[in-house]
Amino acid sequence: MIKRYIACFLFSFALLSSCNVTKNVPERDYLYTGGKVKIDNKDVKKKQRKALEADLTSLLRPKPNSSILGLRPKLWIYNITKDAKSGPRKWIKKWGEPPVLFSSVKVDYNRDLVVNRLENQGFFRAMSTSDTTIRGKKAFLTYHASTGPQYMISSVKFMTDSSDLGKAVSATASRSMLKTGDSYNLDVIKSERERIDTRLKEQGFYYFSPENLLIEVDSTSGTQHKVDLYMTVKGATAEKAKDIYTINNIYIYPNFRPVDTLKGRAPNAVKYKDFYVIDRKNTFKPQVFERTMFFHKGDVYNRTDHNLSLSRLSSLGTFKFVKNRFDEPDTGKAMLDSYYYLSPYPKKSIRAEITGRTNSANFTGSEFTLSWRNRNAFRGAELLTISAYIGTDVQFSGNNSGNNIFRYGAEASLNIPRFISPFKINSTSAFIPRTRITLGYDFLDRQNSYTLRSFRTSFGYIWKESIEKEHQLTVLGVNYVQPSKVSDQYKALADSIRSYKLAIDKQFTFGPIYNFNYTNTQKSYKTNTWYFNGNFDLSGNLLGIIQGAEMGNRKKLFGAQYSQYVRTELDFRYYRKLGTVSQWANRVILGYGHAYGNSRSLPYVKQFFIGGTNSLRAFRARTLGPGTYRDVRLDDDDDNYIAADQSGDIKLEFNTEYRPKLFSIVRGALFVDAGNVWLLREDIDEDNPQSTEGRRFGAKFTKDFMKELAVGAGAGVRIDASILVLRLDLAFPLRKPWLPEGERWVIDDIDFGSKSWRKDNLVFNLAIGYPF
Repeated sequence: MIKRYIACFLFSFALLSSCNVTKNVPERDYLYTGGKVKIDNKDVKKKQRKALEADLTSLLRPKPNSSILGLRPKLWIYNITKDAKSGPRKWIKKWGEPPVLFSSVKVDYNRDLVVNRLENQGFFRAMSTSDTTIRGKKAFLTYHASTGPQYMISSVKFMTDSSDLGKAVSATASRSMLKTGDSYNLDVIKSERERIDTRLKEQGFYYFSPENLLIEVDSTSGTQHKVDLYMTVKGATAEKAKDIYTINNIYIYPNFRPVDTLKGRAPNAVKYKDFYVIDRKNTFKPQVFERTMFFHKGDVYNRTDHNLSLSRLSSLGTFKFVKNRFDEPDTGKAMLDSYYYLSPYPKKSIRAEITGRTNSANFTGSEFTLSWRNRNAFRGAELLTISAYIGTDVQFSGNNSGNNIFRYGAEASLNIPRFISPFKINSTSAFIPRTRITLGYDFLDRQNSYTLRSFRTSFGYIWKESIEKEHQLTVLGVNYVQPSKVSDQYKALADSIRSYKLAIDKQFTFGPIYNFNYTNTQKSYKTNTWYFNGNFDLSGNLLGIIQGAEMGNRKKLFGAQYSQYVRTELDFRYYRKLGTVSQWANRVILGYGHAYGNSRSLPYVKQFFIGGTNSLRAFRARTLGPGTYRDVRLDDDDDNYIAADQSGDIKLEFNTEYRPKLFSIVRGALFVDAGNVWLLREDIDEDNPQSTEGRRFGAKFTKDFMKELAVGAGAGVRIDASILVLRLDLAFPLRKPWLPEGERWVIDDIDFGSKSWRKDNLVFNLAIGYPF
């Protein structure tokens, strides 16, 4: 019955729309329903003909009223609300669209556009006619184009003199975009002029422009349908466009004021090497600009150094606006004075943030962070940040107060815009390299379970090779975790299950960490984009070798036993655009950690976890694995059970997600996730290797690991407002690795109508941002 009503409504709407669209079309005029271009020349290959027709049709003006499935809802809205003065109809009126009338179409103009575009693509004998099709009060135009033969390039010659400019233009010929045998194309010719101009800008021709180049076309060489191209410099080119310019004086205004812009004026300028710094308040050390400027006095002007200097000044993060201009000094020579006007951000600022979140482990929480920033702490554009936070996560399902988390902490970080090292390191990218020093303290109280205090510090470097590639090297990262106030309930769990004991072990790690990130996802025009993040983490390796650390002979540093391991994690992502609004996203994560010498297992904070809002969404965070192991307490109805923290030394995860755009800022999602974590060694008690109590059988990584993957699927909605993405996902398991082999696929058990199935299997995730 409902389907019948819907069908009747759609039919009625279609009927009303089709009858109503010409309501406001004047007498002796018609509703313009569009036009198309048809290539009549059969000598043009089918593929080229279709491309040409689509390109030429896109030129036609005006565009007809927008339509959906042959209906014109915006025109229909206009017609029923045209005379509305107030009420709901007036509000709806803004969505309407007046009729596009046939009388507004300039047919001759469109024919000329078609012919001109064909000529630009080498069809020099093109012609165009038009036919009008009238049906009732509607009119449609068909433009017939006769292309004639397409002219091809017979030869390309650079006809220049022996001047500096002539030689420079001729030197670009080997990489010309104009190739013998290609079809004539005006767009390629324009691109060729811009290419030559770009090359000349690297050689000091500051005032040269593409308009100074002339490409003459000769079709009278005697060869049928062929043209010869001659590249020359226009005779009317200004003399200054022929000169090679060098850099004269460089003026930098770090506290720019409009009064300082007088040409040739540099009051209170301080000369530092090749620069004049006009900084009345002595806000910045001149050395800051030595590291950002690529120009030096006497250098030949080139656009690369020009852009690099501006980019590095902007990437300092200290200046809100960066402007530049070049002027010719009164020397009578081809020289340029360079002026840089820099408007700094406020030096000090305070920022407060309140965040809220929920996750698949039923935790709902919030966090308050207060940060103080100094953008020029020691007059070298250093960024000093001191922040403190306090937060809580509460588990509302049942009586789970034992799982509630309270935490607070503080961190001080100093970012210095240069490499601090015993030897000189030069950076030639557009981004300023940074040295980063951090010091932090964190306190975590898992109520009725345990508390953890952690101290951390690090020294390292961050530098971008390009907009796509970034490196982070922590030369030394130190992390010390001290547990305290462990409850009797948790001690009992830790005594029986080794994985719980790991969370309350003292953890002392120190060593280097290297991270490499590559992404071209910022290139939204690309169909295929990629993301890669690789992390390599070492701890205690050199010291462990020196001290001879081993399982039976563990060593200490400053009275504390330290961890010794090698750990790496690789994150690959692939994105493919589907049409103009939809996307297919994929991710693979590989993680591996190997503890040895002074450690039998990775410290808890370095182990791998799986499940949750950004991982396998059909499984609650940290409840999956390792391997085929399943903590039976997770299936118990006792809500007082302390939540599991299952982890592993090896991680494998796959994710794929289809993201269609539904309407406005709303996107949908259909996804499948798969993965698991495993232990590198058998899970045994070091003090009592023969004991089986608390062992996690099936947790070790074996050659049958593919049979132990968990699989989940689901659907979701994303509210993508650009600055904020709100994500809602509903997922359910397809494969449960802890079940007996042969029974792990649970697709046949899916029953959305069953309340008990929904309770045991449906997982709701609310999060901010995309999962990957």
